[in-house]
Amino acid sequence: MPAHRRWFDRRFELGLPPEAIPEIIERLRGTPGRLEERLREVPPRVLVERYQGKWSIQENAGHLLDVEPLWEGRLDDLLVGAPELRAWDLQNRKTDEANHNSRQYEEILTEFRKVRKQIVLGLEELDDSRLTATALHPRLHQPMTVVDLFFFVAEHDDHHLARITRILNLASPGPVRRPT
Repeated sequence: MPAHRRWFDRRFELGLPPEAIPEIIERLRGTPGRLEERLREVPPRVLVERYQGKWSIQENAGHLLDVEPLWEGRLDDLLVGAPELRAWDLQNRKTDEANHNSRQYEEILTEFRKVRKQIVLGLEELDDSRLTATALHPRLHQPMTVVDLFFFVAEHDDHHLARITRILNLASPGPVRRPT
């Protein structure tokens, strides 16, 4: 199985044109459905099992929900002309403390679908002049436009979906298989 890239090691080529937003919106709109499809027939034990000391499948899904307010806030930052986007707790304490494994995964998916829909609807209402607002990303130290930010969000979604797929590939009906 190919190696999994660490999110914090990633770098991004930004500067996407406003014309890229329709495809990015479709990626964002599709994430809840792709997540639901991946989890639909997964046994509950596998959903909450931690593999290799990392978040479980359910915790990865919960993390996607946890960061939605950040994306909404960063959009607000851009639209009001803030010089820098709000920061995120790089230790991800919100996800670690949320105890997502104690919840029903359907609740997480329902909430995620609801908040993601709001972001998508908000993006669809923006005119081209708003898509080029720029602010500095606090960790990457790169300027981002609205288009760049939501490309980043779509990449973040895909990162966690790929992590979930990796966990599913490690799991089996019996004991957890460990890579050799």
